[in-house]
Amino acid sequence: MDFQTIIDIALKFLAITVVFTVVLMIVAYTVLAERRILGLIQGRLGPNRVGFGGLLQPFADLLKFILKEDIVPDKSTRFIYFLAPVIATMAAIMTMIVYPFGPEVTLPVIGQISLVVAHFDIGLLYVLGVTSVGVYGIMLAGWSSNNKYSLMGGLRSSAQMISYELALGLSLIGPILMAGTLDLARIVELQSRWHGLGWFIIFTPISFVVYLIAAFAETNRVPFDLPEAETELVAGFHTEYSAMKFALFFMAEYINMFTVSMLATTIFLGGWNCPFADLIFDRGSFGFAMLSVIAFLVKIVCFLFFYIWVRGTLPRFRFDQLMSFGWKFLLPLALVSIFITATLIFLGVM
Repeated sequence: MDFQTIIDIALKFLAITVVFTVVLMIVAYTVLAERRILGLIQGRLGPNRVGFGGLLQPFADLLKFILKEDIVPDKSTRFIYFLAPVIATMAAIMTMIVYPFGPEVTLPVIGQISLVVAHFDIGLLYVLGVTSVGVYGIMLAGWSSNNKYSLMGGLRSSAQMISYELALGLSLIGPILMAGTLDLARIVELQSRWHGLGWFIIFTPISFVVYLIAAFAETNRVPFDLPEAETELVAGFHTEYSAMKFALFFMAEYINMFTVSMLATTIFLGGWNCPFADLIFDRGSFGFAMLSVIAFLVKIVCFLFFYIWVRGTLPRFRFDQLMSFGWKFLLPLALVSIFITATLIFLGVM
């Protein structure tokens, strides 16, 4: 094994460690941010006593989950009961390896490196395939718990996520037609024109709106949180879960929020492209790469803030309203968006 191969392997392990650490820290502090922002919306403070301004609250919550008693229902299907939260969490976190966090950068000694863990030509297809597996974790949790509320939450989740996954997939067809590729890195590069302002949201705004709505439904967030629905189903599919198994479901929800935020940023909002960054730094320089990474993370944080804002302001749909909206409005709207985009591309407008 030559020296360059050893360097490449070490860089991959370092990239995986850094990406997962950053993602998990952002997820932890997204929970804290949600509780504080919801507190402000509702006229209260939120958690603010553990550490300065509540900054250590996520670690206190983690310690609580670790130390809590793990209760397993007597009549549950135990193997699947234990497997379900693992499936939900792994399906959520496995997509992180294909997102480009920044452009290629040239460093002394090391040489040229790309700020992505794994570069696939079909990265977008990989993301859609892996995230679709997450619904099995929720369905199996609802069934294996042997609880009527959990089962109802699992059934709702399977119907909801399968229905809205179709609209979400169709909303991505427009940008794919424009880019002509499923390579996420290439899709971001194609949005680099106009000094980093050639975002696909400008050309396919209807697709972005469809994606935005479907993303809320796919992640079971307000106003589409019917699988949990605390006021109806106690807690839905994870009613019988406690301690670290509940923490895994809790973490999976917020990782999924982060995942759809990254996908929206990559496909519609220019990815790591920072407006006018090429006028400040040369492409390929360390400064340009760092500014691009910061821009990527800022866009994701804005998307996550929108998630929290919607939760604090909108009521929950009824289940029949949710299904009707998905099939009778969102799906036709996605098809109309594809037709418009394809027509404009055919006419040479795009």
